[in-house]
Amino acid sequence: MNLAQKIHETAVNYDIKPAIVFEDKSYSFTDIDREVGRYASVLKKLGISPGDRVAFQLDKCMEFIFLHLANLSIGGITLPLNSGYQTDEVEYFLSDSGSALFVTDSNRYQTQQPMLEKLGVKVAVVNDTAEAGATSLPALLKKVDSATEERDFSTGDDDIAVICYTSGTTGRSKGAMITHRNLVANMLDLENIWRWTDNDVLLHILPLFHVHGLFVALHGALNAGSTVIMHDRFDPGRTWRTLAEKGCTMMMGVPTIYQRLMNEWDKLLEKPDLSSLRVFISGSAPLSVNLFARFEKATGFKILERYGMTETGMNTSNAYNPAGRKPGSVGFPLPGVRLKIVDGEGKDAVPGEIGEVLLQGDNVFKGYWQMPDKTEESFVDGWFRSGDLGYQDPDDGMRVYLAGRAKELIITGGYNVYPKEIETVLETHRAVKECAVIGLFDEDFGEKVTAAVVLKEGFYKADPAEIITFCKGKLAAYKCPKTIYFIDELPRNAMGKIQKNQLVEMYK
Repeated sequence: MNLAQKIHETAVNYDIKPAIVFEDKSYSFTDIDREVGRYASVLKKLGISPGDRVAFQLDKCMEFIFLHLANLSIGGITLPLNSGYQTDEVEYFLSDSGSALFVTDSNRYQTQQPMLEKLGVKVAVVNDTAEAGATSLPALLKKVDSATEERDFSTGDDDIAVICYTSGTTGRSKGAMITHRNLVANMLDLENIWRWTDNDVLLHILPLFHVHGLFVALHGALNAGSTVIMHDRFDPGRTWRTLAEKGCTMMMGVPTIYQRLMNEWDKLLEKPDLSSLRVFISGSAPLSVNLFARFEKATGFKILERYGMTETGMNTSNAYNPAGRKPGSVGFPLPGVRLKIVDGEGKDAVPGEIGEVLLQGDNVFKGYWQMPDKTEESFVDGWFRSGDLGYQDPDDGMRVYLAGRAKELIITGGYNVYPKEIETVLETHRAVKECAVIGLFDEDFGEKVTAAVVLKEGFYKADPAEIITFCKGKLAAYKCPKTIYFIDELPRNAMGKIQKNQLVEMYK
C-alpha cells in the first residue's frame, strides 16, 4: 500500500478532529487531507511524475508535511534534506539523486542560486515572493481548488517512497531507498507495540527531515488518528510547559533532548504535572544508564528506548510495560523484524557474545541509490549487515544490547556523522597537513565531534576557532568539530593505518 493512501484513509475517518497543532494553529485531518490534495495538483503542474525525485530543504513547517504526503500520493520520491546542509552538500544530493524538483525558501534559494542554475534543476520556493528562476508555490496554490486534486496513489509496496542520504566511511553519502512497504510495515508495528491510539496527544519537538521525526513520530501519529502538538524547534522550558498544559500522552526525543530537559528540570521552582503522560520514548543515539536513572528519579518515568537506523527504520523496542524496560538495553525485535548476531566469520554467535547485528524483515530498505556494489556488500544471504555490534542475553529472553559500532560512525545529538567527510574538509584548510576525527563522550550531545590536527610545515600554531568556522562554511554545523587538538603526528600501526583508539584514549 502507498503510505500516503494509508494516511488519507485515516484522515477520512477522523474528519474535523485536530490532527496537528503547529505553533498554536490547528489543522484538522480534513484540513491536512485537503491541503495534500492541493499540493498534489501543484506538483503535477510542475511536471512531477511517478518515480521523480523531489528534494525538500525547509525549516520545520506545515508546507513540508503537505509536500511530502502530496509527493508520495502521486508516486514521487521524497528527499528530505537537513535544513543545515550547506551549498556543496545540497549540490551533491541533488546531482546524485537526479532530482526533478528542489523545494526550499527564498533565503536559501538566493544563497544557492548559482549552484542550482549550474545543475539546471527546477526550483520552487514556499514564499509568496517572485524569485527569478524559481516558482512560487503560494502563487500556484491560489489557482488550485481542492476539487481538482489529482492523487492516484499509483505507487506502493516495493516502490521507493523516500531516499534518505546517510554518510559512508569513504566520505561519499549513500542514498538509502526506503519503500512504501518499509514505511507502512514499521508504522503498523509501532502502533501495535506502543499501544498508539486516537486518544493520544504527541508532543513533536524533532526535526521533520530526520527519520525519527518524519517516519516514527509524524507518520505514526497521523496513522493512529492521534493529535500532534508540534513546536518549530526544541526548547526545554517550553517542552515541560506544553507537556503539562496540553494533556500530552507521548513524547519522543534523542538523548541530548532528555539531557537538556533534566538540566531545565533542576531549575524549575514548580515541577510540571505529568499525569497525562503515558510514555517517553528515546532513540537515534544510545541513552546512558545514568540519564535513564536520573530521568526516572526526577519524573517517575522509565524512558522507553528503541533501536533503529536509516536503512531499516525501527528494529527493536523495550517493552511498553515499564517493568519490562532495562537501562542500557534496546529491548526485543519488533513483531515484523528478525534479528541475529554473527561472529567475525559470519556464523551465529553464541548467545551472550558480542557480534555484528544482522536484520531481516519488511522494514529493511531496498538498497543504496545507484550503488549496486555497496548494496551487495551490505547484504549476506538476505540479511542486512547493520555494522552495529551487539549481543543477546540468553538469561533474559534474548534481550538485545548494543556494544558499539563496527563502522566509525559518530552520533552527536541524534545525528549521524562520519569522520571521513569532516577530515576531507579539514584537509582543504591551508594550515592542515593531516587530521583524524573521532567522537568523544559528551554529557549533552552523547558524543562530540573532535579533531586531531597535524599542521603543515611553516605553521607553528593555528586558531582552533578559525578552523571550526572554516568547516561551518562547508558543512552542517552539527558535523563540525566542537574541539580541535594539535598534535605533532598521528599514531599509526605498522601498515600506516591511523590508530584512532589511541586518540580516544589520549583525549577522553
